[in-house]
Amino acid sequence: MPFVPPSGARAAAGRGRPRDHRGRSPPRSHRRGRRPQGRPRLRAVPVPTPGPPGHPDSTGGPGRPGIADEDVAEKPRFRAIAPRLARLLADADLAGFNIRRFDLPFLAAEFARAGVEFPIGDRAVLDAQRIYHEREPRDLAAAMRFFCGREHADAHGALADAEATAAILDAQLARYADLPRTVAALHASMTDVDIGGRFRTEGGRVVFAFGKHLGRPLDEVACRDPGYLSWLLNQDFFDDAKALVGQALARAESRP
Repeated sequence: MPFVPPSGARAAAGRGRPRDHRGRSPPRSHRRGRRPQGRPRLRAVPVPTPGPPGHPDSTGGPGRPGIADEDVAEKPRFRAIAPRLARLLADADLAGFNIRRFDLPFLAAEFARAGVEFPIGDRAVLDAQRIYHEREPRDLAAAMRFFCGREHADAHGALADAEATAAILDAQLARYADLPRTVAALHASMTDVDIGGRFRTEGGRVVFAFGKHLGRPLDEVACRDPGYLSWLLNQDFFDDAKALVGQALARAESRP
C-alpha cells in the first residue's frame, strides 16, 4: 500500500513549495522525468498489510504469493512496529489498489488491536481500482461486448440478462481452455469457503474476511467471542456462512 507523504516532513527539497488547504505541500512523484502539467506527483512507499493477529509482520503474511513462513519467522510482530508505522504515516495520504475495501480496513483493524491510534478521516485515500472500474466498466453489457462482440440489447430485462449471461459463460469456456468443464468444478473454482465471501482460508484455517475480527480464525473467535458469532446467526448472511458459524460454536462448546 503506497502512501503520499507531505514534503517538508521528509525532505528539505520540499521547503518553500506551495501548501494545500491542510498546510501540506503537493505530493511528490515516484516516476522520473517530466510530467504533464497539472498531474499530481506521487511518491510510492510500500506499506506491509499485516497478517493474522499476533503473527510475525510481513508484506502480506504467510499464505500470500511469494511469502513463506520461514521468510517472516524472525520478523517482529505487528504490535511491536505499530507505533513507529503510525508515526511514519501520521501526515500521509494513502493510495492503493482496492485499498478502501481491503488494505485500509485490515490495517486499521490491526492498529486498533495494537492499541495504536490511526485516524483515517483527515487524509485523502486514493483507490486506483475505483478509477479503473469507473472508467473501464465490468458490467454485463461490457462483458457482452468483450466476449461476444455485440451490444447487450434490452439491458436489465430479466430474460435478456439471463440469455446474455448464458452466452457469456459459453464464450468464456470457449476462450479459456483451462477453466473447469463442469458446473460443480466451476463453482468450486469461484468459492474459497462460502458463497458470499464472508470467510476465506489462510494457512489452512478458515478466517474472517470482514468485520472486527477480520483475519482472525473462526474457531479462535468462537472460543473468545461466542456472543459475536451468536449475533451473526441472526444477520442476513447466506445459509452456508451461518452453517460454518454454527459448526464453529458447536466445536467451541464441546471443548473441555
